[in-house]
Amino acid sequence: MHRSDYLEIIREHLRSAYLLSDEKIDSIMPRFLETLSSWMSKLEKLADTDTDQEEINRAGHALKGALLNLGLKDLADKAFLIEQHGRSSIRNVECKTIVTELKEEITKIC
Repeated sequence: MHRSDYLEIIREHLRSAYLLSDEKIDSIMPRFLETLSSWMSKLEKLADTDTDQEEINRAGHALKGALLNLGLKDLADKAFLIEQHGRSSIRNVECKTIVTELKEEITKIC
């Protein structure tokens, strides 16, 4: 999906779910995207280090929430998978792969 497609999905979601005007969306969008980017960066760092699984769980959960707030359910589903990996005691390549895929998509948005 392209950046413009993602931004239109987000705008439509904010209009319908929160009844926001275009002006309000324009004013809050930069902060939403900054938060999304911040959580993605944190998650990427955690996935690359030998860190506590609970931290990965929390970061995955926060990223999932940020994505759902923007109406990006498909990406939130990937964040949920990361959250689930954080609940298990097993670190594996699949989690890093999901983080990489998610980062590629979020980079298109932010």
